[in-house]
Amino acid sequence: MTKFDKSKLPSRHVTEGPERAPHRSYLYAMGLTEQEIHQPLIGVATCWNEAAPCNISLNRQAQVVKMGVKQALGTPREFTTITVTDGIAMGHEGMRSSLASREAIADTVELTMRGHAYDAIVGLAGCDKSLPGMMMAMVRLNTPSVFIYGGSILPGRHEGKDVTVQDVFEAVGQHQAGNMSTCELEKLEAVACPSAGACGGQFTANTMACVSEAIGLALPNSAGAPAPYESRDQYAEASGRAVMNLLEKNIRARDIVTRASLINAARVVACTGGSTNAGLHLPAIAHEAGIDFDLDDVCDIFRETPYFVDLKPGGQYVAKDLYEAGGVPVIMKELEKAGLIDRDCMTATGYSIGEEIDKVTREADGKVIHPIATPITETGGVVGLKGNLSPEGAIVKVAGMSEEQQHFSGPARVFECEEEAFAAVQARDYKEGDVIVIRNEGPAGGPGMREMLATTAALSGQGMGKKVALITDGRFSGATRGFCVGHVGPETAHGGPIALLKDGDVITLDAIKGEISVDLTDEELAERKANWKGSRPTIYATGALWKYAQLVGSTRLGAVTHPGGKEEKHVYVDL
Repeated sequence: MTKFDKSKLPSRHVTEGPERAPHRSYLYAMGLTEQEIHQPLIGVATCWNEAAPCNISLNRQAQVVKMGVKQALGTPREFTTITVTDGIAMGHEGMRSSLASREAIADTVELTMRGHAYDAIVGLAGCDKSLPGMMMAMVRLNTPSVFIYGGSILPGRHEGKDVTVQDVFEAVGQHQAGNMSTCELEKLEAVACPSAGACGGQFTANTMACVSEAIGLALPNSAGAPAPYESRDQYAEASGRAVMNLLEKNIRARDIVTRASLINAARVVACTGGSTNAGLHLPAIAHEAGIDFDLDDVCDIFRETPYFVDLKPGGQYVAKDLYEAGGVPVIMKELEKAGLIDRDCMTATGYSIGEEIDKVTREADGKVIHPIATPITETGGVVGLKGNLSPEGAIVKVAGMSEEQQHFSGPARVFECEEEAFAAVQARDYKEGDVIVIRNEGPAGGPGMREMLATTAALSGQGMGKKVALITDGRFSGATRGFCVGHVGPETAHGGPIALLKDGDVITLDAIKGEISVDLTDEELAERKANWKGSRPTIYATGALWKYAQLVGSTRLGAVTHPGGKEEKHVYVDL
């Protein structure tokens, strides 16, 4: 017997009544019992694939989630969706698929849940875009939902030091500069990534994993344990049981994801020096619920939140170290001491975030997690910039930069795409003091809003990371460091001021004041706009990226492709 009333659940359309006999025959074909057929059907969605270590353990973890669902009298139905892994896609045309894959993940999870009338979802994700993509689907469907991260990779060891994939990207720059032999580079690449799991620094995957806990969709501390740890199984099983508890109590994704919980999540990004990509993904998650929460809102929160968790790339430690120091629960406990957490937000446990924080007994260790009373810096590790060069705002990660390094002024060196810039960096065809401009890389103009890690890592490897600045309408990897400003909007394809720049224009960047400006008058900009011939055409005249370019909106609003929660005329679970 099931303890759930199927007459109010979506799966009744598949399992209940004489007219559903054909549907039930399919379920019997897969070995389900009569009891299992009449229990709630729970989607267990993973982004498993063999593309990269971030996703390789999701399949195994999903089996344990299913055990948890079964223990709580649910019937799990596993399915997979795509992932495009940035580490593999980085630095070539494949990177255009990355951000578009976030929408494809959300869309395919939505279609699978709708098509099979599943009642709730546990979603497992490992790499950068798969985390927000999965959370977006949960909020869009507004089903009872639990998110679980696949876990981080363990750090590699090389010459007595912990290393990550960031070190390998930067070693490419060292190799090009003649400071590292091919043999040394090959030794590093062989040991940098020793296990399953997503990039170990506070890059995009771990940033969004911290968001999943802070926003309330994931169980407390579930984001922390590295992928190879068997203790992940306990979180997976608990997540399976937790979704059944949410279903019983009718606690849905939008009861958890509110404006207040989005603010909580943005604070955790700021205080950990997280990825600038959070400035894209938090508005996109908000959009699914019809909540107004754009890049300006995110940056306001970043500005007023201290940075006190010392993680790579700006700091010293990796995700495993954060887990051992107590993880996100200890971070949120510190934020609460400064009155920076809304305690009333609901979580996937069925308890409020305040009630969960009250259970935390550990304190900041002073190394990985500093006390909020003595932060590393007073403002967040990520800040927003605005000015006549980017009226819709831009974003920069300043974690690990001194105050002096947060002001930069210099002549523009304009490139029409990342490949042009990377070639110039490789050839050392740029000068100290330049502001490197990479345009035509926005969501529509790219298409796909690529990350510029190959270029920024090469600059760092050449020892020039602090001697030049870089701005783009594209994105940066969470592993990027140095004065690198992304999300400049409007983008080139939409005729933003970045489209009008010429070599030698003096650009001023100031992360303390929040300024991004070019030394041109409004009249000069207007004249250039009148003479502008339009952005360069792309080679993507058909297929998924063409479709994405037609639909995608402003970076400031999360680069989304549909009208969102404000326009919906029904909620899936109530159909």
